[in-house]
Amino acid sequence: MVAKSGSKRWLSAVDANAAKLGLTIGMPAAKAQAFVRGLNMVDADPAGDLAVLERITLWALTRYSPVVALDPPDGIVMDTEGADHLQGGEGPMLSGLVNSFRAKGLAARAAVADSWGAAHALARSIGNDTSVVAPGQTVDAVTDLPIASLRLNAEVVTGLRILGFRTVGELAATPRAPLTLRFGPEITRRLDQMFGRVAEPIDPIRSPDFVEVSRSFADPIGAAETIAKYVSLLVRRLCRVLQARGLGVRRTDLIVHRVDNTVQALRAGTAKPVRDIAWLTKLLHDRIERIDPGFGIEKLSLAAIMVEPLEDRQFACALIEEAKVDIGAFVDILGNRGKFRLYRVAPVASDVAERSLQSISPVAEEQGQSWPLNWPRPVRLMDRPEPIEVMALLPDHPPVWFTWRGKRYRVKQADGPERIFGEWWQRSSEWVAVRDYFTVADETGERYWIYRAGDGVDPETGSHRWFMHGTFT
Repeated sequence: MVAKSGSKRWLSAVDANAAKLGLTIGMPAAKAQAFVRGLNMVDADPAGDLAVLERITLWALTRYSPVVALDPPDGIVMDTEGADHLQGGEGPMLSGLVNSFRAKGLAARAAVADSWGAAHALARSIGNDTSVVAPGQTVDAVTDLPIASLRLNAEVVTGLRILGFRTVGELAATPRAPLTLRFGPEITRRLDQMFGRVAEPIDPIRSPDFVEVSRSFADPIGAAETIAKYVSLLVRRLCRVLQARGLGVRRTDLIVHRVDNTVQALRAGTAKPVRDIAWLTKLLHDRIERIDPGFGIEKLSLAAIMVEPLEDRQFACALIEEAKVDIGAFVDILGNRGKFRLYRVAPVASDVAERSLQSISPVAEEQGQSWPLNWPRPVRLMDRPEPIEVMALLPDHPPVWFTWRGKRYRVKQADGPERIFGEWWQRSSEWVAVRDYFTVADETGERYWIYRAGDGVDPETGSHRWFMHGTFT
C-alpha cells in the first residue's frame, strides 16, 4: 500500500510476502519498485481504513468494555478494568479477541498493561499474538522496546537515533533537561504516559445510533446517595426515549467523568430487551459502590449500547390457567455479578455425542428438539473421551474389565453395542468411521458409557482403541 503527501510516496503497509523480500513500512515507493521487480502497489485509502477501524471499535464496545476508543491508524484501545472477568480473565479475553479477528480474516496482536502507552507499544512490538503484563511490571516490560514505540513523530525518532538512542530504557535513563531543551516536552510526556505517571484518559467512542442521555454538574458530586439519585433520573430519561422508538435495552453503560479528567464505566446487561425503569435502576444501583468519585464527578452519561425492538404489551384481566415463570430478572442479577457464565444446554440434531448439545441463552425460546430416548445417555459427558485399557472379544462383545485413570473395574453387566456412524459431511476422516458404544456396570453398580473406535473388524473404520465418554452418576 502506497501513501502520498505532495510529491512524496512511501509504503504505508506491506503484506507477509513483501516483508520477506525486505520491504518495510516507510520505504520510498520508488526504492521499493527498484528493489523488487513487478511489485504490485495499491494506493492507500486512509479514510476507508479509518471507517473500518471505527466499525471494529464499535463492535468491541458492545462486546468487551464500556470504554473503547480509536487508536489510529491501526489500533483500538480499551479500558478493561472491571470488565475482563466477564470474559474469564485477561488472558482468555485477549485470546478470544485475537481469535475473533482471525475468524474474520484479520491478523491482530493484543496486549494488556497498566497504561495506554505501554499497551500501545507492546501490541505493536511483541512477537506473540497476546501479552499480559502483571500490575506494577510495566517498566520491566517496556525497557527493551524501540524508541519508535513511544508514539513520537518521525523527526524526533530520527534525531534520537542519530544521538545513539535505541530503546525506551536508554531514553528513560537519560537526564530529561537536555532532551527537553533539544526536542521539546513531548519525549518526557510520552515516557510518563507509558510508565503510568501521567493519566491518559480514554474518550469512549459513541455511535449516532446509540441512545444516550447525560447530566453535567456545575458543582461536582461524590456522595453515593447523590450518584444514585441522578442515575435514577437518567434511567427515566433513557426509558422515555426507548419507548418513543419502540426499543428495549440489552446492554447499558454508565460513564462517569471525574474532574481529574479520568473516566470510569459500569456495564449492566439483561437477558432480553427491557425498558422497565425500576429494574434498570436496581441493576445500576447495585453497582454504584464500584464507583470511585475521586475529587468529584462532573458528568454522568447513560448509554444504551445494545437495543432490540420491544413492543408494548397489554395484559387482560382474565383467569390465567398457567402462569409462565420469567427467570429474566434472576439471570440479570447473576450475569451482572460477573462470576458466572449463564447458559442453558439445548439439543442438536446429531448422533455424535459431543456434537449433540449446544450452549444457548437461559431465556432463549424452545427449539422443539429433544435428545433420542431409545438409548440412554450419561448424566456426565467428558470434555474429551479418555483412553482406557480393555479386555474384550472382538467384534461385538462387551469388555470383561477395563482400566480407567489407573484403576481396574470388573464389568458385571453390559448393554450394547450401539453403533454410531461418523458424520461424513463434517470431515472426510469420518466417511467410514464408526463407534460402538456400551453401557457397562461394575461390581458396585456404577454405570459407565464407553466405546470402541471402529467396528472391530475393518481397521479403516477406526483405531479399535477404547475410550471412556461418560458416567451415569
